[in-house]
Amino acid sequence: MHTWPVQDAKARFSEFLTACLTEGPQMVTKRGAEAAVLVPLREWQRLQAVVRPSLKQLLLQKETRTTELVAVRGLAKRRKPQTLD
Repeated sequence: MHTWPVQDAKARFSEFLTACLTEGPQMVTKRGAEAAVLVPLREWQRLQAVVRPSLKQLLLQKETRTTELVAVRGLAKRRKPQTLD
């Protein structure tokens, strides 16, 4: 992975983008510290697919992700029954 100082990445963005598309991810540094990575779109989509669980995986999890989905019982207001007069 090639490393680009942020000034070079800005000044030579077209070359920076071309390197990303032909060589793969490109690292950007700011004041000598790693700050960001430019990755090709297909690589980003692949990474997102790995991270994001499918609906099936979510439904089959043993632990719940939130308690807000479970309604609290006994707090609902009920209507009074209507009488026929």
